[in-house]
Amino acid sequence: MKVHIAAEATRDEASAIAAAVAEHTGRTVEVYVGDEETPTLVREVTDGDETADTAADGDSADAAPTEREKRLREEIRDVERGGPQKYRDRLAEQGKLFVRDRLDLWFGDDGLDFEDGRFANFDSWHPSSPDVSEDEDDRLPADGLITGAGTFEGRQVHVAANDFTVKAGSIARHGVEKFLRLQERALKSGQPLLYLVDSSGGRIDQQRGFFANREGIGKFYYNHSLLSGAVPQICVLYGPCIAGAAYTPVFADFTVMVRGMSALAIASPRMVEMVTGEDIDLETLGGPDLHARHSGSADLVADDEEHARELVAQLITYLPDNADEKPPQTDGAAPSVDPAGLDSVIPAEPNKSYDMHRVIERVVDADSFFELQSQYGTEVLTGFARVDGRPVGIVANQPSQRAGAIFPDSARKAAGFVWTCDAYNIPLLYLCDTPGFMAGSSVEKEGILEAGKRMIYATSQATVPKQCVVVRKAYGAGIYAMSGPAYDPEATLALPGSEIAIMGPEAAINAVYANKLDAIDDPEERARREQELREEYREDIDVHRMASEVVIDEIVPPSDLRDEIAARFDLYEDIEKDRPEKKHGTIL
Repeated sequence: MKVHIAAEATRDEASAIAAAVAEHTGRTVEVYVGDEETPTLVREVTDGDETADTAADGDSADAAPTEREKRLREEIRDVERGGPQKYRDRLAEQGKLFVRDRLDLWFGDDGLDFEDGRFANFDSWHPSSPDVSEDEDDRLPADGLITGAGTFEGRQVHVAANDFTVKAGSIARHGVEKFLRLQERALKSGQPLLYLVDSSGGRIDQQRGFFANREGIGKFYYNHSLLSGAVPQICVLYGPCIAGAAYTPVFADFTVMVRGMSALAIASPRMVEMVTGEDIDLETLGGPDLHARHSGSADLVADDEEHARELVAQLITYLPDNADEKPPQTDGAAPSVDPAGLDSVIPAEPNKSYDMHRVIERVVDADSFFELQSQYGTEVLTGFARVDGRPVGIVANQPSQRAGAIFPDSARKAAGFVWTCDAYNIPLLYLCDTPGFMAGSSVEKEGILEAGKRMIYATSQATVPKQCVVVRKAYGAGIYAMSGPAYDPEATLALPGSEIAIMGPEAAINAVYANKLDAIDDPEERARREQELREEYREDIDVHRMASEVVIDEIVPPSDLRDEIAARFDLYEDIEKDRPEKKHGTIL
């Protein structure tokens, strides 16, 4: 049947007229607009009396969705509503977003690029399924876990996000299957993994079929281990992550906790009390402050959800997509503080305190130092920065904290950071100003030798370009841990006035000359002799002596340090370092 309509009619109007005529007559309708000799669109009638527009050449032309597609879209909308409304209403009281709104925050209004397993558990809860429970608490859309991929800050990433409105974000058989597939696909694609974790752990009342199975929840951590050092894994915590849920954050390369909302613990306070009798609240047991200051499990602490996203947006700019690529470079920028003032911030006295941040800000690109674990092991600073646009990892002693001595926690912190930088091809810059490893019964109990061993091992095994700068002093095994001459650096540089020695002057004089000095009765004579010994010792360990004997490569004018470092990293960018062929070392 042919229908002619006015030339000024829109396609929507033509489609509406065709639909009405086709429905009334039950016949296929050809619509001609104005004086056109060929139909603009054809309204066909299917066997089920449904109608659909096609263009005259038979292609689809802005057709309205079929009823079948409409039903599917309605099912998708139902899945995306999440769990029971009463649990969704409680999220505002907890100060956090519904998981789909969280994904919009991270990835924009369109959310993920695609989602996998959206219909997991669909037939167990959806009203369209036979024999489904009418109890809303049994709603299990997506089995409480959203997986897929999205574009974050221009980078494609794999994503897993718990839906806390579904059984407190707990995970069961289908969620486990989705998570495992996500990990396996990340291994294939070589793209980073982002975990947005808000989970109470495994669903205990449904544990059969996913807990101890070969392809069960335990396989998460096996896959985390395979992924470690292959693609960056970044985890953000949005709630109490207890027991099994706590392992994904600690297996990740980088973990962000959100203040006032997240916690991390091997067992809940109630379970702790049952097992040990200890009465403790969740914040004290495993809140952000504990893990930022004491355990080191939190690399970063965010103030709220928006801040968490901002931190990860900064972090990812220093990381490659995978271990086969180099980190992204920028055009570079001048330091925020003039390098010409570098020498003035470093005291001449070896024991005087100062803040190493004041050195870093004169060496790296403006506002590029991104510190990690800033509250843990504070005697060593670790973080990413850029030098003339090139991402580098910085390991720096901090003289303002316990004189910059290396303690067990700061050694473990440095070892982990060096290991991560080496995995992702990020060059290392060591800024050394330390009296060495701390001594005493307390640190021996805390395993100073074991922790120091790990730091030295990580530095020894790193194959990325490394540079060591002796800023003021390098005493004892500190020069080893900070990638000194014996540790295959591309350069060992020093600033004027710096010292390299087994120990500092005071300790050395006491160790070598104590008996001779004690034999001097005259206090003035003793003081004079002690000063002479001190000056003789300092001459022997002065950096000029080290440069004269070619122990170090160069003494650099402080104002030139940034340019010197940049030039050397540029030259050694593509070096390859061989290590003995073996399965792996035994140190870690």
